[in-house]
Amino acid sequence: MQNKAAVILFTLLIFTAFNNTSGQKLVNSPFARFNLGILEPAGSFRSLAMGGTGTAIRDNNSIYYTNPASYSSLDTNSFVFDFGIDYGINILTEDDSRHISDDINFDHLLLGFPILKDWGFAAGIIPFSNGYYRISDSVLEGDPGYDPITGGYTEYHIGTGGITSFFAGTGMRLFKGLSAGINMTLLFGSVNRINQFDFADYSNAYNNNSTEKMQLNGLNLDYGIQYSISLKNNYFLNVGASMSQGKKYKSRYETIAYRYNYYGATDTISSSADSSRVFIPGTVRMGLAFGKKNKLTAAFDYSFTNWSESTLRGGEGYLGNKKSMNFGIEYIPEKFSNYSYVRRMEYRIGAHIEDNYLVLNGDQIKEIGASFGIGLPLPRSLSKVNLFIDYTKRSGSGELSHNENYFTMGASLNLWDLWFMKRRYE
Repeated sequence: MQNKAAVILFTLLIFTAFNNTSGQKLVNSPFARFNLGILEPAGSFRSLAMGGTGTAIRDNNSIYYTNPASYSSLDTNSFVFDFGIDYGINILTEDDSRHISDDINFDHLLLGFPILKDWGFAAGIIPFSNGYYRISDSVLEGDPGYDPITGGYTEYHIGTGGITSFFAGTGMRLFKGLSAGINMTLLFGSVNRINQFDFADYSNAYNNNSTEKMQLNGLNLDYGIQYSISLKNNYFLNVGASMSQGKKYKSRYETIAYRYNYYGATDTISSSADSSRVFIPGTVRMGLAFGKKNKLTAAFDYSFTNWSESTLRGGEGYLGNKKSMNFGIEYIPEKFSNYSYVRRMEYRIGAHIEDNYLVLNGDQIKEIGASFGIGLPLPRSLSKVNLFIDYTKRSGSGELSHNENYFTMGASLNLWDLWFMKRRYE
């Protein structure tokens, strides 16, 4: 027990240090200029490899936090610990221009264990949104849009920060086949944005700088339910649903605009600070899973978030309702094979289609993607290493939009062990 606790403590220290060093995922996306930034996909790497499904899936050694009812499936006397890192590459294309950015960062930390038989607990820390971007453009004499009165200039648009989610919840089987659960979710963090204009004639002109900071924090509740039907020959059919209620979160919105020149003179143009509550809508998820135990799982999820009802400061006109459909399949040739490691491996594939919550020029950003992953079982254990890769294309329209081809690769260590067994012999 002490050795296991030391391993987990050491892992936590490593990833905490790594996360503090990195700060956030530094993958450039101009779409992050709006609202809360880019919303991160929900789910462990096992879930994301299956297209982001999981509302109806039950498993004794994985944590599906999008539906807390699934925690009731955790094995008695077991302990599940899952942490992962991911590597992202974003390829931006607009007309004839192309830009590539990439970064590696800590992704999630999850743990779960049973309280009693058919009653489980889970907690974790996961990213909710990422507000990072870097944009710059120079207009010089002879360029389109050059004004001889203004002269040449360079503009910079910079975004940092994001929103993080911490959850803790429990799930219980109410009676045969039916389970229910609840998560308490804490959202916290801030998104910071800078818009700066530096003029070429710096000795005779004032440069301009404006900053925006939006802080957000608050608690919410997520509810979930699952019903599982056992069929003949180890086949099963699961249905699930979960929802989070819309909630007003504490928020502080600060802006300041000022100008400065080459000689050090600074003049504040405007400033404001407003502490209020902003409404973040809830999400409804519905899922279906069918398969054969320890062999095959096919899943479908649908989710909806009414973001158009949100009252985010600075998000007026940029928010649309988010809808997504997710598909996934997992296949295990022979989970308990004594002779072939390849046949014990878990093979996953998935796809997802989404209406993004960002609206530009009256047009909603669309997403479509595909994923693939494998689970590598560790010797003499239900622990495994989960690998996945996802390709997502974000498409917009209008003169202010562009296309993004986003590749994500992730690796997580899913540890499972018996932690609460009493020793029979000393």
